[in-house]
Amino acid sequence: MKRETILAAVQSGKILVSDGAWGTFLQKKGLKPGECPELWCITQRADVLDVARSYIEAGADMIESNSFGGTRFKLEHYGLANRAAEINEAAARISREATGPDKWVIASMGPTGKMLVTGEVSEADLYEAFKEQAMALAKGGADALCIETMSAVDEAAIAVRAARENTGCEVICTFTFQRGAKGQYRTMMGVSPAQAAQKAIEAGAHIVGANCGNGMERMIDVVREMRPTAGKTPILVHANAGLPKNIDGVDVFPEGPEEMAGRVRTLIEAGAKIVGGCCGTTPAHIRAIRSAVDQLT
Repeated sequence: MKRETILAAVQSGKILVSDGAWGTFLQKKGLKPGECPELWCITQRADVLDVARSYIEAGADMIESNSFGGTRFKLEHYGLANRAAEINEAAARISREATGPDKWVIASMGPTGKMLVTGEVSEADLYEAFKEQAMALAKGGADALCIETMSAVDEAAIAVRAARENTGCEVICTFTFQRGAKGQYRTMMGVSPAQAAQKAIEAGAHIVGANCGNGMERMIDVVREMRPTAGKTPILVHANAGLPKNIDGVDVFPEGPEEMAGRVRTLIEAGAKIVGGCCGTTPAHIRAIRSAVDQLT
């Protein structure tokens, strides 16, 4: 029996739980600074699979994949540009194995690090890079493609179009916002939550939202601003475990599982339909969020 789509599940009234951080988890398993995380999908497959399974066991309805920096533009820093398709397919297959037949894989696609506004890359080159990644992730078994941590609406729109036009996957598009001195939320490129949602939906995103950059408390404000523009389009939030504090040169995320889960009700009331974690979150955080969602529904 074919899985229902994420969109159909949300439209039926379900509140869904996503996964938590991957990068910090891999670092605890031995990923070294300067090492390519995505290559671990091939060289350290068992460790990546363990991360994926840990979030399913914690109660997540969907998990991402270890493919955030999987475009050829990111992989070229490690001399791996020509292995982009191989690495992304492997990443999706690992998450597919972890989810089994009943949960969703929302494969991660992060920014390329290239900026159209400076002329260092063309729209055509960006499109081809995202197309290559999207097709490989779909081949590996992804149900949806999570285009995330975006700052520029032009790059995000190209990624969404590449995913929609070359795969049958659902497409999620999330942006990262910072709060300014006057309390306004903007991406690094000056894009507001309302503008981000509008442009992503116009490009064809099935689900929009925000990830990273903020803890759950600030994400509530972001969702409230995004909701009127998003309309019937579901909103996903992957929040950090609070705002990081640098202690002895190490970023520490202060928000514990219960504290984070304590804001789930307000986040959902603000308009979020899918809730998960980003930097600093662990399976314990996702387990607490799962419990909070179950109590509400």
